[in-house]
Amino acid sequence: MHEEITHPCVQHKLALIRDVDTGHKKFRELATEITMFVCYEALKGLSVNEVDVETPVATAKCHKIAEEIVVVPILRAGVGMLDGILSLVPSARVGFVGLYRDEETKEPVTYYEKLPKEAKNGVCIIIDPMLATGGSTVATIDLLKESGAGKIVVVCIVTCPEGVQRVEAAHPDVHIYAASVDEGLNEKKYIVPGLGDAGDRLFGTR
Repeated sequence: MHEEITHPCVQHKLALIRDVDTGHKKFRELATEITMFVCYEALKGLSVNEVDVETPVATAKCHKIAEEIVVVPILRAGVGMLDGILSLVPSARVGFVGLYRDEETKEPVTYYEKLPKEAKNGVCIIIDPMLATGGSTVATIDLLKESGAGKIVVVCIVTCPEGVQRVEAAHPDVHIYAASVDEGLNEKKYIVPGLGDAGDRLFGTR
């Protein structure tokens, strides 16, 4: 299942982040802002507990998040979205997954994994600006499930039908949230129109 966030503010910022003339500083700022909007929607199903809070006037019945939240950026580009979600949920724990593509098999290989133990019982939110072929996302979901994670959500800035279909086929229980589902992949497996290389644009490495 996937959801495209069509809010005008999201789409306006998406137009700015796509622009080839947007430099790495502004690109990072926009990635943070878009992530906040998309994660706002992705987190709407969180469980809450009712609590009593004393205001200066009276006791108020309020609600606080009842679940542990574990954010899992896929290295390296996923790190560029981390500030956005931590601005919404500062108490979230953070795990990291690093993957590279095997040149022979073309399949993702894990080179780094560090997950909080709370991933088993909490809500895991995978973040990566681009969900293209879906290989890295599926591998990360596989890894999380092998570690015992039950509730997993994917948040990206742009994706495409090929990536969405691959993730949904492998993990139909995982919900994908994106600012845009683009046209598709080109011969180099880049999303069209996409953002270009999100890692390079985030960190100014090209």
